[in-house]
Order: sequence, then C-alpha cells, then structure tokens
Amino acid sequence: METTDFDVLVIGTGEGGTTAAQKCAKAGKRVAIVDVLPFGGTCALRGCDPKKVLIGAAETVARSRHMLGHGLDTAATVAWADLMRFKNSFTGKVPAGREASLQKAGIATYHGLARFTGPHAVRVGDQELRAKQFIIAAGARPRPLGIPGEELLVDSTAFLELAELPADLTLIGGGYIAFEFAHLVARCGVAARILHRGARPLEHFDADLVAHLVTASREAGIEVVLGTAVTGIEQEPGGRLRLRAESGGHAADYSAAMAVHAAGREPNLAALDLDRAGVAYGPAGVTVNEFLQSTSHPDVYAAGDAAASGLPLTPVAAKAAFVAASNLLKGNYTPVSYGAVPTTVFSHPPLAAVGLTEAEATRQGLKFTAKSELTTDWFTARRLREPVSAYKVLVEEGSGQVLGAHLLGPNADEVINLFAVAMHAKLPARELQKLVFAYPTSASDIVYML
Repeated sequence: METTDFDVLVIGTGEGGTTAAQKCAKAGKRVAIVDVLPFGGTCALRGCDPKKVLIGAAETVARSRHMLGHGLDTAATVAWADLMRFKNSFTGKVPAGREASLQKAGIATYHGLARFTGPHAVRVGDQELRAKQFIIAAGARPRPLGIPGEELLVDSTAFLELAELPADLTLIGGGYIAFEFAHLVARCGVAARILHRGARPLEHFDADLVAHLVTASREAGIEVVLGTAVTGIEQEPGGRLRLRAESGGHAADYSAAMAVHAAGREPNLAALDLDRAGVAYGPAGVTVNEFLQSTSHPDVYAAGDAAASGLPLTPVAAKAAFVAASNLLKGNYTPVSYGAVPTTVFSHPPLAAVGLTEAEATRQGLKFTAKSELTTDWFTARRLREPVSAYKVLVEEGSGQVLGAHLLGPNADEVINLFAVAMHAKLPARELQKLVFAYPTSASDIVYML
C-alpha cells in the first residue's frame, strides 16, 4: 500500500474544507484534501445554491398569481425540465472547477472515503495518507429516522435531481427543507403535504411569525399536518407509498406518490472511524474547544456541520474553517465567535431571523420591548399583493440595542442582513432610525419597525 505524508490533511471539499485547505496551503504547508463525494460540498452541489435557483422560478410563479387581475392576466407556470437544465448550469461545472482551483493552490486531491487507521493516518482506497495535523469538515447527512421502510424516502439530494415531479409530494419534517421544498413544488402544480411530529414547526424561529407562515402555506394549497409522527412506510402494489403515523395517540395513514426525508441532518462522521484516531465526538459533531480543536486529539480540528459548534449554515462553516486553520497554523490564539448570524427559510414569503427570539430573551431575563405588526397593508407588501407579511423586533431597554429581528414578507431574506450589520456594529435602534434609506424599498421599512 502506497503511503504519502503531508503537513495537513483536510476531509471534505465544501466551503469549510476548501477554505481551510487553501489557507494552510497559502501558509506554505503541504496539504491534501479528500472527499468521498464530488468536489464542491453540499451547498454548491446538493443544497443552498441549486435549491435557490429552483426557488427563483417558484417565486416568479407565486408573484404572478398574486398579481392576476391587477396588471397581469396570465400566471406563470414552471417547465420543470427546462428549470432543471438551468439549475445544472450552476452545479455541473463545480466539481472539476473546485478540484482545479485546489490543485492550482498546490493542494493534493484524493477521491474516496477517508477512514482513520491511527492518530495520524487515514486510508483512502489502497493508499495510506499520513499527516501531522487534520481538519475535519465532512459536512452532514440526513439523520436516520429509525422507522421501517425509511429506505423508500427520497432525500434532499435526490429531490434536487428529479427528472420530473410527482403528482403529489409529502415531506416528513418541519424545518427549512420541508417548507422550502413544499413551497417550491406547490408553485409547480404539485399537491404538497408537510407531516411534522411537533406541535409547531421551525422551532428556532419566532412562534408568531411561524404561525403566519403556516397560514400562508395553507393558503398556497400546502397541507400542513402537525403533531403527527410517521412510524413506518410501505409501498403499495401500484407504487404509491403508505405512511403509517400516530397523532394524539391515534393511528393515521397518509398516501403519497413520493415522500421526502426533511426531518433533520446529522454530522457525517460515522464512516470516518474516528475512534481509531482517538477523536471524541457526539450527536452534534466532533467535540471541540473554543479554538475548534478536538478535546481529545490536539492535532485534529473540526469545522462546519462536522463540529459541535455553531449553526449548520454555509457562512458559519466558512468562518469556522478559517478560524480552525488559523489556530492550527499559529497555535490556539483566536476563539471562534459567530456573532449575530442571520438565517432564512426560502419559502414564499421568506421567513428570516437574526439574534434572539422573544422566548429566548425572556428566558435570559433581559428587559426589552418587542414591537410587532402585520404589514400586509404596507406599501412593500401591498404593491406585490403579498397576502401575509409581518415583523417582530426586540430592543433592549436602556442600551437600545437590537436583540433580535424577525421578518416575514417580500425581501425579508435581504433586509435581515441590515439588522445583522446593526447588531454586529452595536448600533442602537435610535441610530438605525436616523439612517436615510433609498425609498420605496423593503429596507426603508426598517425605520417603522423600531
């Protein structure tokens, strides 16, 4: 078996792994990077980017429907095959392009599953790669549901490659993927259903705005079923799926042409044989300290979804990888700090948030004012005939600092970034109100939210 030695070996070629590998190579280290999947990572190939391309078409359909009889006499429709070709124009060149950019930086690239064989070695196929230090950025995978028949489910990766859409689609789960995919297919003429085991979906978002989004979802023709746990899946003779479920102690059955696993993801670590390297990990990922260094193996760092640190978001992974690589190169000198991280559910309308929810601020004992309002009759929503639009902003008493901002409506995914900037700069609400925004824009609504 061929053995090759490196200074740093990175596992994963997404934004986190790529960022870390390039930083180490730039510092003069001999670097290798390994991935069992096509180079590029989840976001560029199987997640954020292709999803957003598809959702762009769905947004056009939704807005055209809202404007029927108010300037438009025909609603847009989705040509799925054409849309998929357009999506593939974004993803198709990523693997080769990513690998070429890594090689241009002097990084050795390897394809295959990396399994640790000891504290400083991994095996990839018939090669042994040794390294003085490691950065694990292996991303995440769908969390096993532990129910009979779950192999009949389609995961998000397969969904984003569908050649054609089914007549109806059921999504198991109540998070980002469930709502985004449901809103996408509903605008494509597919009967969409969300089955969520909890009493409320999108649990990390503001409860009031989530309730408004559920209303908007149902008005868009999406069936949202809460408090219902899927317990098993069977395939019927005709090919349809029967979803066995429990709701309030009673059995319930649902029929679906296709069902999608949208019930969460977990760090993709199970196949790496971390135990053989002495790397401690748990359900949230590799156990790390504030420097993103393994607590059990000083020569191993982790970032992104693979680390028990931060939100499972691409910008967070990239920042964490930069910090991990910096500490690996120079010694542990900079703890990771994510600050106010905005996040968005790309439904229609989009739901966006940054900072604390009202419930979180209350639990922390903070003194604050919560200002909220339905904004369906505001110009921004009314000109687009958006049927549901709202906001909630939390401002700390005394300091005037924005503790949290929660938006539902047109361009919420963009406006939330302005709140994130204000929170990062510790700009009090009264100063934010003094800014002059271009008008009329969604951003100019901020002054009325404070």
